Amino acid sequence: MNAPALSQTRCGDCPIRHRAVCARCNADELNELDAIKYYRTYEAGQPIIWSGDVMTFVGSVVSGIASLTQTMEDGRTQMVGLLLPSDFVGRPGREVAAYDVAATTDVVMCCFRRKPFEELMERTPHIANRLLQMTLDELDAAREWMLVLGRKTAREKIASLLLIIARRDASLTPRGATNRMVFDLPLTREAMADYLGLTLETVSRQISALKRDGVIELEGKRHVTVPDMHLLMEEAGDDSDGGFPG
Repeated sequence: MNAPALSQTRCGDCPIRHRAVCARCNADELNELDAIKYYRTYEAGQPIIWSGDVMTFVGSVVSGIASLTQTMEDGRTQMVGLLLPSDFVGRPGREVAAYDVAATTDVVMCCFRRKPFEELMERTPHIANRLLQMTLDELDAAREWMLVLGRKTAREKIASLLLIIARRDASLTPRGATNRMVFDLPLTREAMADYLGLTLETVSRQISALKRDGVIELEGKRHVTVPDMHLLMEEAGDDSDGGFPG
């Protein structure tokens, strides 16, 4: 869904409503959000905010994926995170952006001017509490990703990233109890290599191996079918028995 199509969409009908910062809001609170929201679109590769810039807005990713990147003093860069649909951009109370944020794919964002949003947070505990929960979830995800990057093999890294994307897709598009997942991979192999700290050749080789071993099926380079999510979890070294939404 693009920004023009969303422009007439009320908060209660938003496709990320049940996962976004407004997930716990009642009807009156949603009306207040409706009054101050606007949509922005970004093409793949376009910057959303630069590190050190003043954040004039905050908002949620509605569709697409954005990357968080940190640049070191010598000019080297490292992708340190991905923002998927329903993830929040910006920090109320913080005026300056801590990371470069760029659209990895075409992105639509639901935005709020920072000051009005901060004022709304002060009188709307549902928003403040939900944002705290999302921040803590983000901290947990960052700790898990440290394990992925530091201890897992290349094959496990690829499987872990596929698992993250599959789980998020399932949470946004409930499809009943199923162990089979079908989704479009939103990242190029180059972007996957950058995020995982691998070479492009290694990413391509490991994806081919997962396909050969029946862990995934590929149509083209982006359309992924996971016949057995439990098998993908095993390949990722994930022994969780409750992390996949059915």
